[in-house]
Amino acid sequence: MPEDLPEPAPTFRTKPVSFVRRSGRMSEAQERAWSELAPFYLFDVPRDVASTSVHADARLVPADVYRREAPLTVEIGSGQGHAIVAAATAHPERDFLAVEVFRAGLARTMLDADRAGARNLRLVEANAPEVLETLLPEASADEVWVFFPDPWHKSRHNKRRLVKEGFGAIAGRALRDGGVLRLATDWEDYALQMCEVLDAEPEFERAFDGDWAPRFDGRVMTAFERKGLNKGREIRDLAYRRVARA
Repeated sequence: MPEDLPEPAPTFRTKPVSFVRRSGRMSEAQERAWSELAPFYLFDVPRDVASTSVHADARLVPADVYRREAPLTVEIGSGQGHAIVAAATAHPERDFLAVEVFRAGLARTMLDADRAGARNLRLVEANAPEVLETLLPEASADEVWVFFPDPWHKSRHNKRRLVKEGFGAIAGRALRDGGVLRLATDWEDYALQMCEVLDAEPEFERAFDGDWAPRFDGRVMTAFERKGLNKGREIRDLAYRRVARA
């Protein structure tokens, strides 16, 4: 931990996280990516107690990390990085931040970003709400993406869902006024929950008409989305705009 940060409080998390961290082995290429590419792509997050936590005093200042001023898109749960690498490659004028807890996915993202020459992308290995709540400066993101988050479809596990009561305040803090929160899921009940939650959050207003938003054309087709379609599940998109702060 950097010397200028105080020691973390001797407590563990008090809220359930939206993931179960699996310790799958990485391939040789992924291990090599971690050692060779992480110094450029991976932001070294000062930790609190948990291995994916964020120290309360840690900050990621985009202008310092990317060495320029540019619109910032943050993807929560970037998986293997297919969507964000494609977006970063297609839009070199924008900056992108991938937030993920699974190291194999982060390693794959770095490999693909390096091959594509995407230098406007950085990665964070951390619990997403802590990134949005404290690591990023307030109003620093132009867009936040939540594509196909874990549905935790068993009712006893619903409390682990990322998008639940209070998520509007978390995402709304990181977004600038007028910024957009984009979501997609292939689970109807989760899509309905997302609507119920975000419609009630004072930080956001709908940025679409009708029941669902049109498919976001900036989201490439991934294996995750294709899997849902192959199982006959409808993909539902949502888009919410950050209202002006008082």
